[in-house]
Amino acid sequence: MPAHIERNIAMSSSKSSSRSPATALTRRQVLATGIAAAALSTSGLALAQKTTGRVLRVGHQKGWLSILKGRGTLEKELAPLGVTVTWTEFNAGPVQLEALNVGAIDFGDVGEVPPIFAQAAGAPLVYAGATVPRPKLEAIVVPKDSTIKSVLDLKGKRVAYNKGSNVQYFLAKLLEKNGLQYGDVQHIHLPPPDARAAFQKGAIDAWIIWDPFLAAAQKTLEARLLLDASGVVNNRAYYFTSRDFVSKNADVLKIAIRQINDIDTWASKNKTAAAAELSAVLGLDKSITELYLNRSEFGVAPVNSAILAEQQKIADTFYELKLIPKKLNLLHAAPVDLG
Repeated sequence: MPAHIERNIAMSSSKSSSRSPATALTRRQVLATGIAAAALSTSGLALAQKTTGRVLRVGHQKGWLSILKGRGTLEKELAPLGVTVTWTEFNAGPVQLEALNVGAIDFGDVGEVPPIFAQAAGAPLVYAGATVPRPKLEAIVVPKDSTIKSVLDLKGKRVAYNKGSNVQYFLAKLLEKNGLQYGDVQHIHLPPPDARAAFQKGAIDAWIIWDPFLAAAQKTLEARLLLDASGVVNNRAYYFTSRDFVSKNADVLKIAIRQINDIDTWASKNKTAAAAELSAVLGLDKSITELYLNRSEFGVAPVNSAILAEQQKIADTFYELKLIPKKLNLLHAAPVDLG
């Protein structure tokens, strides 16, 4: 198991039992957000003092944007336009969205669900780009000797997932598709490191998770894949910005999305090399990233009306389940040049 995952599990298991996992996660996110906002505000001020040109402040999680950063191609293409690029790494999509909300970043990457919660909280986000559907990159896993053989067997069982993430929507639609109610399972809200530890200890019956955590569970825990999201949800990833930034920097964002798609295209044609590069970024064994990439789909493009309609369905579902406090109109987050 990667050292950084082991450290996360060790830290989570040493917390006082009086603190619920959900509470601990909230506190970690608030702390991380405060630190990130303060750091980014300071760096942004210093940068503004040094240059009179435009700045693209990128927030990112470990992954394809990390590879784009390492190659430096975005900086090279934007330099003739007088644009400087800064990079800040985050440990989760919701924290990135909070950083956007406080004006600390201009661009970032996230799954399909966190933007819905952010929009419900009033964040001024705009969808800048989206991946192609990647349903095989999220799935429900159970212990290899589990008696659970179908979705119906999940009724009454302890199902763990990261609250507010893409897999929460997957679970909602999966239960609906199989004639079950959202409340027919025990919802255990755990971030991936804590869920992995609970899975190992037998404290949960099933775990809904995404890659590369999914591939790691299959490779190192002998987790059995019950089913992935194929035929249930699309599981796109999104790139987001703010309304203010896109109104002044549409040209910059188009270049960024194209560069990300170039990385995606390269990875689709060079999976062995991509798995090696990604394993170094993520701190995972290459066999894990190979499993992840071999079931991935590749491609990134600007958001159009059809893709935005998919997000509207997520928002409507969560409102009906009373997971968000108000109905959303996703057109408020539409790109300027929505097609």
